[in-house]
Amino acid sequence: MILIAESGSSKTDWRLLTEEGSVKMAKTAGFNPYHQDADQIYAEIASQLLPQLGTTAVDEIHFYGAGCSTETNCNIVKEGVSRLFSHAQVHVGHDLLAAARALSGHKAGIICIIGTGVNIGLYDGSDIIAGRPSLGFWLGDEGSGGYLGRTLIQHFFHEEMPADLHQAFEDTYHLNIETVLEYAYKRNFPSSYFASFSRFLSDHITHPYSQQLIYNGFDAFIKRYVNKFANYQEYPIHFTGSIAFHYQDILLKVAQDKNIHIENIIDNPITGLIQFHQTVS
Repeated sequence: MILIAESGSSKTDWRLLTEEGSVKMAKTAGFNPYHQDADQIYAEIASQLLPQLGTTAVDEIHFYGAGCSTETNCNIVKEGVSRLFSHAQVHVGHDLLAAARALSGHKAGIICIIGTGVNIGLYDGSDIIAGRPSLGFWLGDEGSGGYLGRTLIQHFFHEEMPADLHQAFEDTYHLNIETVLEYAYKRNFPSSYFASFSRFLSDHITHPYSQQLIYNGFDAFIKRYVNKFANYQEYPIHFTGSIAFHYQDILLKVAQDKNIHIENIIDNPITGLIQFHQTVS
């Protein structure tokens, strides 16, 4: 049996491919080896994943995750997963490779992730051969849920929102500065906390302020990341991630204004990963 995991900082989608051809679904919290060690990862999957799967008899595991871009971080995840699935071959790769395999299969393209955070890379049909540094939540992640939520909170406290939305934001969240600073500088996963506020934009998507904020985020993403690849207009460009998917009308408008072609926009790579691994198995 093959177990596939597609993990972000907020959630992890799991799919167990059985020998009979069926697919079993599971969902757990997200993982990030920049914030969690092997003990914490093991404890999470033992308590959350095992009750959903009901078995540890897995032959092969393909784990794709946020933060899994260095050998050290991959080994943290591999150690945590291997403790529960001791007889499985465990392969750990980064979330960008998952997106590339799901979106582009064995064809070259520019692969973009815009969800809680962002990532981008040039895929040659086999591996990611070039990338651009996103610099993470505090220094980058333009266009992401974290970026949009952070901008909303900045605009709220600096009174830069339209009056009607300022009141609606206050009535929805009842925020105070002390709480925001606590989550920003003392808690783990600040990007997930700030990304949660981006839902406000969805609730008020018809408001010109919301549309312009999202447009500006996608515009900044393309300027800072996509346009930096040589001959970027010669490649098909693919997007995945909740923010790219849910606001795809605005993303497509930005792409049109920038004269670039987007080939695919999907919410989650997991379906494409199932097809990819069923093909190569």
